[in-house]
Amino acid sequence: MAGTSSIKPVKVRPAAVAGRFYPADPIELRRMVESFLSRVPVDTAAAPKAIIAPHAGYIYSGPIAASAYARFAPARQIIKRVVLIGPSHFVPFEGLAASSAEAFATPLGLVPVDTEAVGRICGLPQVMVLDEAHAREHSLEVQLPFLQVVLGDFQIVPLVVHEATDEAVARVLDALWGGPETRCVISSDLSHYHAYSSAQEMDAATSRAIEQLRPQDIEEDQACGRIPIRGLLRAARQRGLRARMVDLRNSGDTAGARDQVVGYGAFAFEGI
Repeated sequence: MAGTSSIKPVKVRPAAVAGRFYPADPIELRRMVESFLSRVPVDTAAAPKAIIAPHAGYIYSGPIAASAYARFAPARQIIKRVVLIGPSHFVPFEGLAASSAEAFATPLGLVPVDTEAVGRICGLPQVMVLDEAHAREHSLEVQLPFLQVVLGDFQIVPLVVHEATDEAVARVLDALWGGPETRCVISSDLSHYHAYSSAQEMDAATSRAIEQLRPQDIEEDQACGRIPIRGLLRAARQRGLRARMVDLRNSGDTAGARDQVVGYGAFAFEGI
């Protein structure tokens, strides 16, 4: 099965939000993800080095996430490692938190962790192992079924961030940058709980900041994953990548009311 380790690892981070954010049944889950991906218009561009994708419940953000993940499909046989960074919603800490797990579980199987890479970046002062930060966190977990469906065999470097500077995140990305075998996924929703038209304006401003690689223009209320986003923007500028928005919607466009919506954006970073 795609994304599944052939050897059962010793320590597994179990799925925490299966049955809530996405289906717990593997057949239903795979069908849902494949359905989202099948609706994405064909893009002839090369697979991006990095993407930004949302992390809400699939009925709300799944179509937007698919717009980002479909861009990885042309490099299915090339991508062997995904650096996955998202915000910590439950546990406050300074820096970036790695996991001691050797694999992350979803209903589709086990996704192995690149433990060698984790050990290497734990030598950086801003990185620590903090399993508590991963235990209930959904921002990384909801990305995994998309990766499992789109990619072949691959490993992840899972990191969550609470408080960190743009430079601290960029340095970690630089240490893990690798070559064509390595891609980056930043997990973030955009504005939260504004009226539909206000959310559209806020999210459009955030989208412009991302496309212009201007981390200083993304404030706290614009994206829950603003810190990893800003770190990626700094790294992208240093590496000469180009950012483009491939989808920008909100929960009022997908499965929710329009009085209080959550914004979702899909972005691709190209020029590998």
